Amino acid sequence: MAADLILRSATVVDGTGSEPFTADVAVSGGRIVEIGDLRGRSAARVVDVDGRVICPGFIDIHTHSDVSLLLDPAGESKVRQGVTTEVTGNCGFSAFPLSEDRLDLHADHLARIGDDPVELTWRTLDGYASRLAGSPPALNVAPLVGHGTIRVAVMGVEQRRPTPDELDEMRRLVAQSLDDGAFGLSTGLTHIPSGYGDTDEVRELVRVVASRGALYSTHCRESHGRGFPAIEEAIATCADVGARLQFSHAAINEPGKWGRASEAVALFEQAEAAGLDVRFDVYPYDASSSSLTQYLPAWVQAGGTEEMRRLLSDPAVRERAERELAAGWMGGIPWFWDRVVISRSGPGREDCVGLTIEQAAARARVDPVSFTLDLCLEHGNSVQVVLFYRTEADMTTFLAHRLSLVGSDGSAVPLDQRGLKPHPRGFGTFPRILGRYVRDQGLLTLAGAVHKMTGAVADRLQVRDRGRVTVGAYADLVVIDPASIADSATFTEPAQPPVGVDYVLVNGDVCVDEGVQTAARPGRLLRRERHVPA
Repeated sequence: MAADLILRSATVVDGTGSEPFTADVAVSGGRIVEIGDLRGRSAARVVDVDGRVICPGFIDIHTHSDVSLLLDPAGESKVRQGVTTEVTGNCGFSAFPLSEDRLDLHADHLARIGDDPVELTWRTLDGYASRLAGSPPALNVAPLVGHGTIRVAVMGVEQRRPTPDELDEMRRLVAQSLDDGAFGLSTGLTHIPSGYGDTDEVRELVRVVASRGALYSTHCRESHGRGFPAIEEAIATCADVGARLQFSHAAINEPGKWGRASEAVALFEQAEAAGLDVRFDVYPYDASSSSLTQYLPAWVQAGGTEEMRRLLSDPAVRERAERELAAGWMGGIPWFWDRVVISRSGPGREDCVGLTIEQAAARARVDPVSFTLDLCLEHGNSVQVVLFYRTEADMTTFLAHRLSLVGSDGSAVPLDQRGLKPHPRGFGTFPRILGRYVRDQGLLTLAGAVHKMTGAVADRLQVRDRGRVTVGAYADLVVIDPASIADSATFTEPAQPPVGVDYVLVNGDVCVDEGVQTAARPGRLLRRERHVPA
């Protein structure tokens, strides 16, 4: 029987980290059916890729596409990079589970991701999967369940410890979500309300994760002073309960610790040597991005945006907020207002997009602290900023390490950003690795880099039939030109597709054909195989 597609004369980088080899690859029924010399085989379509590289589709282990793929299922910014699976639900934000009587707070919480609002017509992972299937995305979705979302469902946005009954309910929701197919639990311990959870609360929820053999992914607390106590907290939490740790977007944001990445990775090495199953992910940029409200004092954020507006209408409370905000962010990191760029504002503030807060405040003739509070009051959690608080040297130390994986921390969004200037990581992470850090700098080998983006990520998720070019695997494949692949997205013009990504297949369907995205929408929601609790 003829195959659906044969990719001929390829250099195969199979996702295992092994050396490349030359072969033809045949696809049929959505899976890889043959690899080798297939000159005698026929197919409905044969593409001579002439020595270009075939590798597994990239699995982005850290994304925030929970809502963006409902708004625009084409997922252009990721599909054009060669991403075929998005791991969603990171940093404590997930689209489920939702509480019927707190949908307004859920919507406000999800706004921190940076998307336009959607009608929340589902409540559970099953409901979210049905909503996604109603307008299928171009790429696959592998969801985590978010601690922040669970806290909103059980407690709202209150700054306090849960009661025993509330903690039991949070445990139940974690267990239900994992049993429904979520790949793990995420925390966002600088985000509200996940950051209101103390170490004991987090440990009890991670205990549920460990009982199912799932993954704990943490956006850690911001730590100050000597050492890296937030990394130590994450390691201790997992070591205490026997969970697998995925440490999110490893980076050093505190200026006083720039240049100390080797000390941070040493902690992961020591944990691994002690028997912990641990990896971390990283994206290849020296800047981060998030909602601006994340950097306000935690007590200002309690109760959501409307409560924040009520609080700050009191002059005495406003004065306290200004004083604490001026002292630094997340416990004392100094503000360099010329390093904070507005990437998304709101109606009436469009002229601020692309300016630093220092520049925008000067235009408004107010100081940066007052401007920041005013902007958050006007537009709440939807305001997004890019912060240049990292160094290239620290980033490359994390990236080159054997325990690192690649995750963009970006969303799958349209190339038409209507004047917004989101972080370029959502448009260029994977081609940037292969062009800048493999071909141009030699920081990574091609096989090693592809492994960090594919097979190693599939192993973390415990997905057996993706992430490798092997017979029987789903045909999530990318064809790249290693001589030309490069990111085009910049901080000033981020919404630019990469070059050198010629073909992308998702579940056997061609989603990028000779560099042009097709109308195919073959993506599906993936579920973790159910694990019987210990």
